[in-house]
Amino acid sequence: MRFTFRFVLTVTSLVTIVSVTMAQISKRPREYGIKFGVLPTGPLNAITDVPGVRVGQITVNQGQNIRTGVTAIIPHGGNLFQQKSPAAIYIGNGFGKLTGYSQVEELGTLETPIILTNTLSVPIAADAVIDYTLAQKGNEQVRSVNTVVGETNDGSLNDIRGRHVTKQHVLDAIQQAKTGLVEEGNVGAGTGTVCFGYKGGIGTASRKLPASLGGYTVGALVQTNFGGVLQIAGVPIGVALGKYSFKEKLDGSCMMVVLTDAPLDARNLKRLAKRAFMGLAQTGGIASNGSGDYVIAVSTAYRIPHETASSFDELKLLRNDNISPLFMAAIEATEEAIINSLFAAKTSTGDQGHTVEQLPIEKVVDLLKKAGQAR
Repeated sequence: MRFTFRFVLTVTSLVTIVSVTMAQISKRPREYGIKFGVLPTGPLNAITDVPGVRVGQITVNQGQNIRTGVTAIIPHGGNLFQQKSPAAIYIGNGFGKLTGYSQVEELGTLETPIILTNTLSVPIAADAVIDYTLAQKGNEQVRSVNTVVGETNDGSLNDIRGRHVTKQHVLDAIQQAKTGLVEEGNVGAGTGTVCFGYKGGIGTASRKLPASLGGYTVGALVQTNFGGVLQIAGVPIGVALGKYSFKEKLDGSCMMVVLTDAPLDARNLKRLAKRAFMGLAQTGGIASNGSGDYVIAVSTAYRIPHETASSFDELKLLRNDNISPLFMAAIEATEEAIINSLFAAKTSTGDQGHTVEQLPIEKVVDLLKKAGQAR
């Protein structure tokens, strides 16, 4: 009887777990027949379609008022400080607290994981990344670390003044980073965010160029927390739903991270980042006065050694004339990643009982069907 009881309990528990898990899985826009652009996606339609890229997320969802977290993006599996990645940052609107910008701008390299969190947790996240970097084998003599930490303000749902993100949360996000599927919506740095007046969050997407255009992959990951007039596949959804900036008080920020395996230097990565910002514009974002909108672009195609006996870099880089398909890929992937974040996000109640509703997906899909943009 004991064995039978335990077996039934185990099966029941398993069914409950499976049911809860299935209930939390949202259909992505493409599953409704919504198409974005003309280029094919990667296998997962995620930033992790770029070979070697890993993402780790820690969600801090506690009690009635803590809705925040950390998202870590890691370009390659080696020592990031000793083997730096070419990188660039584009500032669409600079009302933000991104750390590490000036050195990336000056030297064109990334030497740490990219961390996303909330506004007031940037300093502790940077401190954690310093700990992580100094502790890595081979970095025993390191005396300077340029951490790259971005943020959006999740104070609508999160007790942001409480500064509940800890160094351990950041270190755990880095340690748990993995390839494969990337969770979207109310997770990691997107736990407490708001987008176009609805629940925002983490979103990701990718594009895979055909062999005739180089066969490169471009992946985007976004932390959506901004306003404007929502558009999906060119349809003015925000107008139809009566929810948009200046009709309601909608403001905020968006962090965009774009990775590619195309061999680009910092100059062309900056150009790629500018195009990702165009993807935000296609969703109806307006980069308002109070919005911190940044794009961090990184190439995984090669590494730049921290120290070398050679006085020269010998690199094989993609020519300007061959970069336009990557521009389109960045636009499309960023646009879709933003919409993916909205479709995955769920209604959330947080600090001071404030509730942010999820996007009314059935209404949205119906509007898109009427416009011929969904099945």
